Amino acid sequence: MNESPPADTLCRVISESGKFFGIACETTASVGEACRRHNAKPTAAAALARVMTGAVLLAALLKDGQSVLLRLEGNGALKKVVAEAGYDGWVRGYVAEPLADVPLHNGHIDVASGIGRTGFLTVVKDIGLPVKYKGMTRLLNDDVAEDIALYLSESEQIPSIVSLGVEFGADGTVLAAGGFIVQSLPPADEAVIDELKHRIETLSPVTSLLASAKQPEEILQALFTGIPHKTLGKRSLSYQCSCSKKKMESALISLGRDELMDLLEKEGGVQVNCEFCRESYWFNGDELTGLMQQMI
Repeated sequence: MNESPPADTLCRVISESGKFFGIACETTASVGEACRRHNAKPTAAAALARVMTGAVLLAALLKDGQSVLLRLEGNGALKKVVAEAGYDGWVRGYVAEPLADVPLHNGHIDVASGIGRTGFLTVVKDIGLPVKYKGMTRLLNDDVAEDIALYLSESEQIPSIVSLGVEFGADGTVLAAGGFIVQSLPPADEAVIDELKHRIETLSPVTSLLASAKQPEEILQALFTGIPHKTLGKRSLSYQCSCSKKKMESALISLGRDELMDLLEKEGGVQVNCEFCRESYWFNGDELTGLMQQMI
C-alpha cells in the first residue's frame, strides 16, 4: 500500500441537543502528496484538493470499514476529478487531465471552469453490501462545496453547509487544505441554523484558519460557539492507495485472452499504471502467459 505519514487530522462534534453535527479536517499533507504524484497544475491541484477533502468529509459520515468515492465529471479542461476516502482515515484521488489549466478569474484559480459547468457529481458508497449505493446530481453551482451540499440536501434529505479550500505557496506547494461540514438533523431548529450560517459567513476562510495553525477541533469550537456540544473523537488522516500487482492482474484478465496475446506478441510484456497514485507495475512475458493460462 502506498502511503504518506499521517500528518492530517479530522474531528467530529455533536450538539448536546443532538440536532447538529459537525466535522472539520485538515488534508494538507494528503492533498500535497496527491498533487506531487500527479504533477498537477494549479487548476487541477485546486480541484483535486477540494474533491479529496469533500470525500474525506463524506466518508466521516459513514461507519468503520466503509468508504465513499466522489466523482465530478464536466465539460471543462480537467474532464474528471475523482477521490476515494474511507471512514478509517485514508484518502486518494486523481484528475483525468492533471496538466490542464485555465486562466485566472478575478485573480483566483477558476476551478468551476476547469471542471466545467455542465456535468455530474456522483457519489458511490461502499457500506459492505454486495451492491454499492450510488447517487448522482447535476453540477449546478460554481463551487464544489455547494454541489456537495446540494447532493446531501436532495439525495439524502439532510440540510448541510459545506466549506472546502486550499492555499498554495508561490512555488505551487500546498500550504493548507481542508474543510468542514455542518449538518442539521430533524427536527430542524431554524434559529440555530440561522446563527450557524451567520457565523460561517463571518468566519475567516477555512484555509486561512489552517494556515494560521488552527486545528480542526478549534475550527469546530469557533463554529459551535454558544451552542452546547461535545467532541465525538479525532482521527488521523493519510494519503493511501490500495493498488497492488495482484489487483492489476485482475484488470489485465478483464481485457480478455486475445488482447493479452496481442500484448505478448507485440510488446513482450505490459506496464500497468494505477490512475490514483501513478504507481507502475510491469508484467513480463511469462507473467502474461500465466494469466492467459488462468483463462483456459
